[in-house]
Amino acid sequence: MRVAIAGAGNVGNSIAKELLENGHEVLLIDRDPSRIAVEGLPTAEWLLADACEISSLDEAALQRCNVVVAATGDDKANLVVSLLAKTEYGVPRVVARINHPKNEWMFDEKWGVDVAVSTPRLLSALVEEAVSVGDLVRLLRFSQGDANLVELTLPNDTALVGTTVGEVDWPEDTALVTIIRGGRVLIPTPEEPLAALDELLFVAHVDREEELEELLSPATFAGENGERGSENE
Repeated sequence: MRVAIAGAGNVGNSIAKELLENGHEVLLIDRDPSRIAVEGLPTAEWLLADACEISSLDEAALQRCNVVVAATGDDKANLVVSLLAKTEYGVPRVVARINHPKNEWMFDEKWGVDVAVSTPRLLSALVEEAVSVGDLVRLLRFSQGDANLVELTLPNDTALVGTTVGEVDWPEDTALVTIIRGGRVLIPTPEEPLAALDELLFVAHVDREEELEELLSPATFAGENGERGSENE
């Protein structure tokens, strides 16, 4: 896979290092000569240029890239790079860094962004994920399809404990991606039973998150006729 990264700061370099170690081709683009550190990542390609300019992206042969990562410290630059990558060069996957949470609303498919990564939101989500049981935690937003990667730790007192994945009537537009149990990563087959304190990771449409949280809540149970109700009813 060929990946172009706009922005060769700490974030861009860290991404490039991981990708190179995984056997991918990486091109780093930055207009600041002090950031062109070839000796640090000798197996990467380097381009001293402004990634917001068409001529620079032509030189980078962006049309050959499978993924573009807009990782500069400037949200305006990241939006411009994303839009050009998608509309002018048809890059299949565009990932953009959000530096300021107030700008998050702009990072969507209209600006060519497939996946937007907000560091403040990610950090707060990881804090919530570490301490929350029974509450839905949004880990990552996907721009296309209005979907999020969400996590929920199954409470001890939910009626779903002991049922199998295939027995649960999951909401539409949600997909159980994996189950994390005691340090193990499990593939959620229909026969897999759910256990208390399982960490369930879903890709879910934003409109289905409330329904998904309600389904997994300890405040609901499945009656004999299959309808859910409240313990207080």
